[in-house]
Amino acid sequence: MKLEQITVTSFTVLADGLDNPKGLSFGSDGSLYITEAGTGGDGANVPSPSGQGSLLYGTTGAILKVENDTIKPIVTGLPSLAFADGTGAAGPHDIKFDTTGKPYVLVGYAANPALRDSTFSDSDLGKIITPDFDTNSWTTVADIANYELTHNPDGGDVVSNPLAFLIDGDKIVIVDPGANDLLSVGTDGSHLDAIAVLPHQPVTNPIFPGSNSQNFDRGHVPPPSAYRNATPSQITIQSVPTGIAKGPDGAYYVTTFTGFPFPEGEAKIYRVDADGQLSVYADGFTQLIDLAFDDQGNLYALQHMNQSGWKGKLDGSLIKITPDGTRTTILSGDGLEAPSALTIGPEGALYLINRGSLPGKGQIIRIDHH
Repeated sequence: MKLEQITVTSFTVLADGLDNPKGLSFGSDGSLYITEAGTGGDGANVPSPSGQGSLLYGTTGAILKVENDTIKPIVTGLPSLAFADGTGAAGPHDIKFDTTGKPYVLVGYAANPALRDSTFSDSDLGKIITPDFDTNSWTTVADIANYELTHNPDGGDVVSNPLAFLIDGDKIVIVDPGANDLLSVGTDGSHLDAIAVLPHQPVTNPIFPGSNSQNFDRGHVPPPSAYRNATPSQITIQSVPTGIAKGPDGAYYVTTFTGFPFPEGEAKIYRVDADGQLSVYADGFTQLIDLAFDDQGNLYALQHMNQSGWKGKLDGSLIKITPDGTRTTILSGDGLEAPSALTIGPEGALYLINRGSLPGKGQIIRIDHH
């Protein structure tokens, strides 16, 4: 396998100072839309599944639009859940448009679905909604978190945090890293079902965080007491699916982040065929967070961090994989920090969310790559 290194000298910052931006997509009007997960609030709270504190509810989620080089909120007041300092946010996670131009938004949750309805009555956390940009309102389409509660396809902890999705004809296909699965539902909300469960992954001689480790993501990292004396030679971790794209071959491609302790070089891209059968398309990555195909069939994969997150180094990477398997690193570090999503613009440029998990520091950047 040929591996070449290309460095892009710079990227353009289109927006800065965002609160936990998570997803971005171009609408049929040619404008770029962004979902901002918000910073929670001071409302009711639920315990984080990691055991590292409580997630507080608020309505700080939003949908933003980039227009004439300015960015403006077009839907506000969307549900958001986060730690008191605004980290670990779940809220509007992704936005996509169907062939008629109708928008759909996926709202995350990041906790046990059994606690949701009793704690936040009438909340759209963990659901797919369709917003109306003109009236700042929205309609619920499907309840993803409830499917985890009633079915729990992977048989593990009951946690749901749907993160990304695509629209394939009249079907919405969702990845839920909390539930560790891939779901499908009609754009009308019918036929919600699991397509595939991501396999657990054995890791040999895992490296656990030491005493000087960074508490980089307490929503998904257990407290130190849980692994202080851990020295197993082999453990099994969840795959944690994070991004989904439809390939030129009609199959779905899914990135994985890997579960704690986020072993380096163990993240994979899976191919999911029409029957829901999984195969490894590419491996050897670290903490993958999203992916996209261009018109030539090249696959762009985004690494949230190049090293296990608890090392405290935020540098991420954008990697191009050609149809013949050649990998090129387009950008690594150089200001690319904890990126969380990417999309390809109508003109072929790459648009990324940078610093997607840092409240108040999120950016939308453009890379002109040819």
